[in-house]
Amino acid sequence: LFVTEQSGVDNLKNEGIDASKVHFVGNVMIDTLLANKEKADKSDILERLGLCAKEYAAITLHRPSNVDDMDAFGRIVTAFEEIAKEMKLVFPIHPRTRDNIKGKGLEKRMEALSNLILLEPVGYLDFLCLMSNAALVLTDSGGIQEETTILGIPCMTLRENTERPVTITEGTNRLVHITTGDILYNYRQIRDGGTGSSGGIPKLWDGRAAERIARIIGEA
Repeated sequence: LFVTEQSGVDNLKNEGIDASKVHFVGNVMIDTLLANKEKADKSDILERLGLCAKEYAAITLHRPSNVDDMDAFGRIVTAFEEIAKEMKLVFPIHPRTRDNIKGKGLEKRMEALSNLILLEPVGYLDFLCLMSNAALVLTDSGGIQEETTILGIPCMTLRENTERPVTITEGTNRLVHITTGDILYNYRQIRDGGTGSSGGIPKLWDGRAAERIARIIGEA
């Protein structure tokens, strides 16, 4: 079993898994990011969208708890309305999220936000460029919590829990309750340079996880 952070080692131990079968190797998603960062830096997506680095927030939302629950989604949109008064919001939108906006009465509210840029889903390199240059990221994704930690970008995760606790204890991530007040509180903390707007790189997230995995398999 290959794990990405110490909490994984601890959890498997608590489940009674033989320690000899558990290997803390790092994170292959970070291998991919680091291998492609230079290519992503060459993306022209900021120019195409008329964006300046560190003057916008990037958004991704797709989890049913956020986009199928219209009370929750409405609270999130209310927070976006306030944040959009201060910076642009760039939102590559998941198909289910777009369908819910159209079908549940939120379309007019979203269209009224002049600082909101709604996009069709973008490719990996373009989105990596968007994340790298954002002032902050608002998401309910798991992987983006990890990617923003490596990139040093403040991340607001609109969820009640995370499978990536190291992104909070060591990285740039913070969990945010799905209320307008908590979203705005955390946004303003980050905007004003509060705790959580910078962080470190977790152990072994160095782009060599796949090498370690291959070596362990080869020696088995």
